Amino acid sequence: MKKPYKKDKNTNIKKGPKNPQNKTLRGNISINSRGIGYVRTKEYKDDIEVDHANLATALHGDIVTISLSGNGREHKGKVVEIIHRAKAGFAGVLELKNNIYYLKADDTRLYTNIIIPKNSLGEAKVGEKVFVIIENWKSSKDEPVGKIEKILGKQYDHNAEMEGIALERGFDESFPRDVVAESKSLHEIGIPADEFKNRRDMRKIPTFTIDPEDAKDFDDALSVNVLPDGNFEIGIHIADVSHYVRVGTALDREAFRRGTSVYMVDRTIPMLPEVLSNDLCSLKPDVDRLTMSAIFIIDKNAEIKSEWFGRTIIHSAKRFTYENAQKVLDDKNGPNLAELEILQNLGRKLKKKRDNEGALEFDQDEVKFVLDANGVPLRVMKKVRIETMKLIEEWMLLANRRVAEYITRDVKNKDRIFLYRIHDLPNREKIENLAQFVKTLGYDLHLENGKISSKELSKLLETLEGKPEKGLIQTSIIRSMAKAIYSTKNIGHYGLAFTFYTHFTSPIRRYPDIAVHRLLADYLAGKTISKERAHDFSHIAEYASDREKGASDAERASIKYKQVEYMAKRLGETINAVITGVTEWGMYAEEIDTKCEGMIPLRSIKGDFYKLDKKTLSLVGEKTKKRFRVGDPVTVKVMSSDIVRKTIDYELVS
Repeated sequence: MKKPYKKDKNTNIKKGPKNPQNKTLRGNISINSRGIGYVRTKEYKDDIEVDHANLATALHGDIVTISLSGNGREHKGKVVEIIHRAKAGFAGVLELKNNIYYLKADDTRLYTNIIIPKNSLGEAKVGEKVFVIIENWKSSKDEPVGKIEKILGKQYDHNAEMEGIALERGFDESFPRDVVAESKSLHEIGIPADEFKNRRDMRKIPTFTIDPEDAKDFDDALSVNVLPDGNFEIGIHIADVSHYVRVGTALDREAFRRGTSVYMVDRTIPMLPEVLSNDLCSLKPDVDRLTMSAIFIIDKNAEIKSEWFGRTIIHSAKRFTYENAQKVLDDKNGPNLAELEILQNLGRKLKKKRDNEGALEFDQDEVKFVLDANGVPLRVMKKVRIETMKLIEEWMLLANRRVAEYITRDVKNKDRIFLYRIHDLPNREKIENLAQFVKTLGYDLHLENGKISSKELSKLLETLEGKPEKGLIQTSIIRSMAKAIYSTKNIGHYGLAFTFYTHFTSPIRRYPDIAVHRLLADYLAGKTISKERAHDFSHIAEYASDREKGASDAERASIKYKQVEYMAKRLGETINAVITGVTEWGMYAEEIDTKCEGMIPLRSIKGDFYKLDKKTLSLVGEKTKKRFRVGDPVTVKVMSSDIVRKTIDYELVS
């Protein structure tokens, strides 16, 4: 087996196989603002550089095949095939120059303009915000030719900008006509009378939902039944979306294409049409609903005595928000107090067991925007995480884990295909760097052959509670982690410290959960999965992971846009921030209250010349030896806010 190359200490030339000319590799390409590509592959430790002339129309985020070229051990990459385009199209402003119409894209990593022929303009006017699909682009030497797919509105208009962000990542608020028609038909039929006899009837058991205040789609409900022997029957009931969304229908094809719902600063773009997501599939109070359930008999120590999985029918009696459920618990007064206290007490014990097994818990703040009628941000605030949120999370984790275990642990069916949610071990090099870094702060991490147990990291996080360096080290740990993805090959979930884990609890907003429901129903019925269907699930896993990333990108981009817009009104203000990143050209700092991140250029820091120390994630002054580290508090002044580049610039005050 050929060894991955190593970077020469004295040059930027990468060393690898002696004769790499015939080797082709597959990977994801990143492109910088200068139009240079970098491909990350499994075979090589460092990214492989691709000159602009060798991009062969590849764009940022595309999955490509490259060939290696060069003499001896010096080589670069050349794109030979584009396997998957990251973007369906581009949002931007229609411009006119020398009688040629073109798109000036919002994405600064698009290294070319897109030419728009006059017959592809539609009703669009110069200066308007539009969404463009590339129709013809055979060579990087030529500019791509595109067609205006949608006129979004005026540049910087709130709705136009948000819609552009979503469309670029393949998410559209409108559904195809056949999908809408199918959904309406299902809604009109409702629950057929003969469906009741095929399900376990849970309608007489106290049942309720607990969700965010602004939620419209209720995926999950909980039921609590105290048994005569003192044990508890806890039901985790999940909307039976797979009953309505059947394989081969237009509705299923569209749900798969979207892959997930998207939650932006001002809107939700659902995976399913609203007549399903907000009504027929939603576990609303005071109506019967079809569910797929995980029902556990649990003793007072949160030990599971027995479990049952299958199709059910429920009748939720109450729709709680996180806040009013918390108030019932805090005041010890209100509807379903007894049931809520049972769930709380057992949930705490379940969490303690997870903590003992090495589950990692990061206190990552999220932000919420208060917008005016025109979408202008008035306030930005951190979301407060209360105990009822953790309570719901604990029961959902239990259902997800036990479903995965139930499907997998049957020795007679070891080869069962299933859709797992997996989380790989941290990257060896990154974890070794992390161990060196925390040592400089007085903490030890025990590694074995470059690996670290989640228990070891969990123990470190516990030690850091209440200490000023907690944020710094927590950020460093997160950056060393792999990303959780879907897969039919199980390797466990490192962060949760689970051997088996899946996504079962959110089928209204995640397509993999629908697939898991289908598999569970088939296995409960004693069916086997054909090789053809097994291949389908492998494809679902890969595609769903990609769509999840697209949704996450859209959500982050919408937040960043609003943060930049919000900071434009605060120029000259002095704010408290924390350093979130250091580079050779400056450091990034994030306001503590609003999490608005901006750049402090090195050239703007007076009195010394600073150099990057990668081992300690810090910038060090040559003369003063003053050190700025990730996690350090700083005071900064807001200098500029560029809505076009989506950047904020700060100046260091102290």
